[in-house]
Amino acid sequence: MFRSDPFVRKTGISILVRKERNGAYQGFTSIGHAGYAKQGKDIVCAAVSILVFTTVNALEEIAGEKLNVVQNKDAGLLDCRFPEGIHEKGILLMDTMLLGLKDIQNTYGRKYIELKFEEV
Repeated sequence: MFRSDPFVRKTGISILVRKERNGAYQGFTSIGHAGYAKQGKDIVCAAVSILVFTTVNALEEIAGEKLNVVQNKDAGLLDCRFPEGIHEKGILLMDTMLLGLKDIQNTYGRKYIELKFEEV
């Protein structure tokens, strides 16, 4: 994921969720900073970060899923792939993360967070 990627916007957080045609999750990427407030005071960025990082941790520690994760703090990047797919607990965790992210997007607007889906 680079800033030249068409899914990445110049401002705000872009989240791309990858799913197969049958709906199976293959991974997700979150990149950018919300820009809702100054660094350290940005509640949108904090909320997204908490949801994304907690989901990744829970996928590994609670659901026992195998993940490939890449992070870049400066870019606000977290790329998480599921090389072997995910199982029932992992699906529930992903559904829960998306519920929270959609709620943040609906509350604060696409200016600060945009959620997209890609069929892979």
